[in-house]
Amino acid sequence: MTPRAGLVLADDHELIARGLEKLLMDRYDILGVAHSGAELLELLAHETPDCVLLDISMPDRNGLEILPELRAVRPNLKVLMLTMYVDRVLADTALGLGATGYVPKDCGVDELRSAIDEVLAGHIYVSPRIPKHTDRSALKATHPSLAALTPRQHEILRLLGEGKSTGGIADTLHLRTSTVSYHRANIRKKLGIDTEWGLIRYAVLMRADEAEEEGGD
Repeated sequence: MTPRAGLVLADDHELIARGLEKLLMDRYDILGVAHSGAELLELLAHETPDCVLLDISMPDRNGLEILPELRAVRPNLKVLMLTMYVDRVLADTALGLGATGYVPKDCGVDELRSAIDEVLAGHIYVSPRIPKHTDRSALKATHPSLAALTPRQHEILRLLGEGKSTGGIADTLHLRTSTVSYHRANIRKKLGIDTEWGLIRYAVLMRADEAEEEGGD
């Protein structure tokens, strides 16, 4: 008998995580459930799953920030992003940081199982529901406020767009993590962004626009 693949589920919502567990346990071995990035890394210190289903929105570090850490700890681990954000730029960013798949949370059970099987087989899976282009209207609406940012805040915004965590930015810029957190809060305030996740998405879109402009020069 072929051994069943082992999964770890990482989602900050208990109901969603437990619902996924019930949906998938008849086909895969669920080795654990994590509700934060820290819990996920701790779980991986004791378990060796074949695949992690990772939410982008996590309370301590978002999924994009934790992807490089997962790659460092488990280079061959398959990571399927399961997220509410149906966004091409975010999908491409996740894949660039080491994810092996990207699926919306409201996908059907059949698609989710197919996505898991695809990444377990060594393929990249991106849901056909992910658009070829992303909506940049919010980016354009906020753009004039960039002039209010200090040079240091521009640096931090750029590094956020590259998927770096607060700790990674602190190391790169030789700052304390508390200083980076303070700047992140001020950047949000100046740009009129309500949530940390909104800031991450904005930074990723900004970086993508800059890359397109650089490529066009």
